[in-house]
Amino acid sequence: MSSEQGTEDTGGAVGTPRAVPIDQWPVAAQMSYWGFHQQRRVDYMRYAYLQLGSDADAEEAVDLTFDRIMDHWLRMLEMESLEGYAWTILKRRIIDMHRKRRRRPELMETAAFEAALADHVDDPYDTLTDAITLYAAVSALSERQRDAILLHYGMGFTAAEAAEVMGNQESTVRSQLRTGRRRLTTLLKLRCPEHPDGKNRS
Repeated sequence: MSSEQGTEDTGGAVGTPRAVPIDQWPVAAQMSYWGFHQQRRVDYMRYAYLQLGSDADAEEAVDLTFDRIMDHWLRMLEMESLEGYAWTILKRRIIDMHRKRRRRPELMETAAFEAALADHVDDPYDTLTDAITLYAAVSALSERQRDAILLHYGMGFTAAEAAEVMGNQESTVRSQLRTGRRRLTTLLKLRCPEHPDGKNRS
């Protein structure tokens, strides 16, 4: 396998070969693409909505994500981290949507953030009466910490599930969760018990 992970190609440059239409791919490649689409679309939609706060914007961002993934799929099949490359494409489409709406790309929609956290009332972060304070604190985390926190606490993923979606190692996500929680504790001055197993409490 190639170790190529790199940044997403900008596309459209002069001399760039056009993508091979999917109906001209080998059957196995077509099946693998549609399998990935089925496996990840719902997760991508939930994450995009958490970031954008609009069903329409989330759907547009995810549709554009899979269009770009389709353009690069045959090459992605040779990558060591196909999931990580796809995650990068999704993140860039979300940033594009923020720019389209002339909003800061690093900030989530407050209403979407509050709605996502409402499903996890047993978590210590969810007991805060001022959700705006929590929103601002999470937005102040590093991008990797923020993704881990959002996938884990906002979407209920285990560390292993979050790692798979982002194309990371589980140990890396556990570390991001630990450092993210410590950072939030500092920002919020909130006593936060550690969850050594990296799972939500039931």
